[in-house]
Amino acid sequence: MLLMRSNKPALFACVPLALLSALACGKPRIVPRMAPGVRLASITVTSPAFTEGSRIPVDHTCDGKDLMPELVLSSPPENTKSLVLFVEDPDSSDGTFTHMVAFDVSPDVRKLASGTELTGAGEAARFGLNDLQVAHYSGPCPPKGEAHRYRYRVVALDTVLNLPEAAPLRQIDEAIDGHIIGEGVLTGHYGH
Repeated sequence: MLLMRSNKPALFACVPLALLSALACGKPRIVPRMAPGVRLASITVTSPAFTEGSRIPVDHTCDGKDLMPELVLSSPPENTKSLVLFVEDPDSSDGTFTHMVAFDVSPDVRKLASGTELTGAGEAARFGLNDLQVAHYSGPCPPKGEAHRYRYRVVALDTVLNLPEAAPLRQIDEAIDGHIIGEGVLTGHYGH
């Protein structure tokens, strides 16, 4: 834990970055909802790097090259204006930990290339801040001796977010609330 030194009394002590991010200054994390009156459509998410429920190759983790795996998407529902891509660890001891968020991905995208950039995601595509407070893909990296699941989740929206690069996750969640019209997930696992 970090402690602040000051000649003035501190109102609170700093907490570790991951905990601060999870608590978002004491506010609970928003769970975005579907668009009103919409039946949630399904999007198929696959990868040539790994299959549903299998082990994520080391090159796509913190132990390897930390490259986002190639993802292949089926067509999103009609009226999709943009896509959001999350990479999440639901097994984190502090609740779901977000390793990546990318927004304003073109609804025409059917394949995202492996790498560190949003290659092929459309001109408007941007990274938001993940729970490590960086705006890029941070691959699976569970504590030593643990194996966690990782969700590569695609969400279709009936809007474009038009947020700046490195927008905070909370701001992205607020912006997509009430605009979700489709979703798809590819889940893999990784452990040291």
